[in-house]
Amino acid sequence: MEWKQKKFNELTTKELFQIYQFRSQVFTVGQNRIYQDPDENDLVATHVFAINNDDVVAYARIFIEDNFVTFGRVATSPSYRGQGLGQQLMDTVMQTIQQNYPKKLIEIHAQDYVEGFYQKFGFTSQGAPVQIAGTPHIKMTHPAM
Repeated sequence: MEWKQKKFNELTTKELFQIYQFRSQVFTVGQNRIYQDPDENDLVATHVFAINNDDVVAYARIFIEDNFVTFGRVATSPSYRGQGLGQQLMDTVMQTIQQNYPKKLIEIHAQDYVEGFYQKFGFTSQGAPVQIAGTPHIKMTHPAM
């Protein structure tokens, strides 16, 4: 398995296709959600992903929003779940944030069913869940690193 961290303009056409295909499989099809997935945040994000056997098997994107850093589209391939890949992905995301945005507060909007997962990484919940694209999300924050 190979971990990669790339800005949008560093992605190959094949990597971009693989990322969009993976996100579609996990979010649009897998969660039966209809929304515009590729968006302007892709253009400014650092894309963190794992490739195994020429397939994306884990992914997240990190970007600055207002006065904090955020990340989203966090996913692991269904066939790799339960093997610690989510832990590896989050370790990589947090290391990337620490290296590139060390003095920025981290704020995310996590799907409510994974709130406990992010708490393991030091995130705290803020307020009540809100609907984003038809799915309950909870605002979570982490101090600057």
